[in-house]
Amino acid sequence: MLNDEICKLRNQLNESILEEDDYDKILEISVKLDELIAQYYRINKGNK
Repeated sequence: MLNDEICKLRNQLNESILEEDDYDKILEISVKLDELIAQYYRINKGNK
């Protein structure tokens, strides 16, 4: 589930970059993506 959210947001970020959207919009998406990735690693660090 979290993987799906990460993939969706990563695709959204890539589209925004390709469309040369406003810097603030790209930054906002990037920060959200970073937070999801950090959450993913916190959840999965004990599963190894």
